[in-house]
Amino acid sequence: MSHAVLAGASMKVQVLGCSHHSAPISVREQLAFAPDQARSALDELRSTYPGVEAVLLSTCNRVELYLACENDGHPSGQEAVEFFAHFHGLRPLEIMGHLYERAGPEAVRHLFVVASSLDSMVVGEPQILAQVKQAYELAMRQKATGPLTNAVFQAAVRVARRVANETAIHQRKVSIPSLAVADFAQQIFDRFDNKQTLVIGAGEMAAETLKYLRDQGARQIVVVNRSAPRAVELARQWNGRALAWDHLMAAIAEADLVISTTGAAQPIVTLRQFADIERLRCGRPLFILDLAVPRDFEPAIGSRPGVYLYAIDDLQEVCERNRKERDKELPVAMRIIDEETARFVGDMNHRVVGPIVRRLREGWQKPKDIELERLFQRLPELDESARQQVRQSFDRLLGKLLHPPMESLRNESRQGIPHTLLDALATLFRLKD
Repeated sequence: MSHAVLAGASMKVQVLGCSHHSAPISVREQLAFAPDQARSALDELRSTYPGVEAVLLSTCNRVELYLACENDGHPSGQEAVEFFAHFHGLRPLEIMGHLYERAGPEAVRHLFVVASSLDSMVVGEPQILAQVKQAYELAMRQKATGPLTNAVFQAAVRVARRVANETAIHQRKVSIPSLAVADFAQQIFDRFDNKQTLVIGAGEMAAETLKYLRDQGARQIVVVNRSAPRAVELARQWNGRALAWDHLMAAIAEADLVISTTGAAQPIVTLRQFADIERLRCGRPLFILDLAVPRDFEPAIGSRPGVYLYAIDDLQEVCERNRKERDKELPVAMRIIDEETARFVGDMNHRVVGPIVRRLREGWQKPKDIELERLFQRLPELDESARQQVRQSFDRLLGKLLHPPMESLRNESRQGIPHTLLDALATLFRLKD
């Protein structure tokens, strides 16, 4: 794996991860990070690589590790793969084929695309920007961020908002839950007002699902969550009722529709547990939409009679239809992404070019002043007006001598500065120290 350079010879940004494009849910759920795991992972990274800035983004559709540093202390691509694998108790070879790496401007562009919901399973879905911000805020709380990650993630939020404001991609709010209910649940149930809906979890995805189901007529709503206060609040918001976590199995037995969105590391309902539930249901059909990664329901449950179990990857086809409907807006959005990526890379490159230009000027200024002083001592008859003209001539000469190397630096900074040009100038004019 290669490591392209962003912002000159000393600033590097890279991303290593997998998404619904590169890895099935069976792999993504093994690599997913719950919030506590993300905190531990960021702490471990900073301990192993003290000079590295890091942000860890883990959602139902992607797991991505963003790394940045201003020196050569960053992990190699292989080391980053090993970090992923070892943290989750896997072998690197098990996951390497599912991971992608972006570096330099491509890593920046990738983050802008992700934050703008152009790489989402449902193009234009509103949750991803909030998830990007949450990942960045968690990294800040863990003191894992720094100048480069601050700059690129703040820029990503701004770019996402620009895409939302200047294109129609976000005008018709479409989410994973809404597509799932519309495409799958409505094939099984012709109405929802007489069905009991159970929502497991009380996060943003659960709230989004309930909002859509209420619009479709759902009235009998039950919320179960490990945190009772959050369950009570979400149930109150939608005129439902909250149940304690230890009532989960009984609630599934009574439900017609189950939407599960927890962040549990293991399935919360196994096939063995479902056998007890099944006996209580008397053959009534059960629709289960498992939006969690890792999955909340053991996949084998879907093979039971009368059970319609759908996980996040089952939505690929309907999401592809949604993407095609929005394709006409994508060129406009991608032009914005390309423009903002070029701007950001130029700004970052300027951070490297600026000190070199300043030190180049300062390095030539001192001998100029020494020679002027020597000249004026030899020509004491010169009045102040004449001396000023001589100073201006020296300044013009210095400006002309400095113009070619400085212009080369500026031109290269627009496209990314190779090591050779910076190193050559720094060595030639003794700027390394």
